[in-house]
Amino acid sequence: MTKKKEKSFEDNLKRLEEITEQLESEEIGLQEAIGLYEEGIKLSKMCYTTLQNAELKVKKLHEQLEENFNDELEFDE
Repeated sequence: MTKKKEKSFEDNLKRLEEITEQLESEEIGLQEAIGLYEEGIKLSKMCYTTLQNAELKVKKLHEQLEENFNDELEFDE
């Protein structure tokens, strides 16, 4: 059994934009619209989680940078 390759944030965002366009087109039936809406909700949750994780990583990197910078200042004194 093979694992499905996880799509990138950019791929998920692009698909979410496609779904939005389809839902706005008014050329789809109710059942298809519901399915697309459900897919869109899942994709938006995945994108949101990805952004939260990226924000945490950037905060940690920033904290590390500040710690390193402060350590260097202490040695210079």
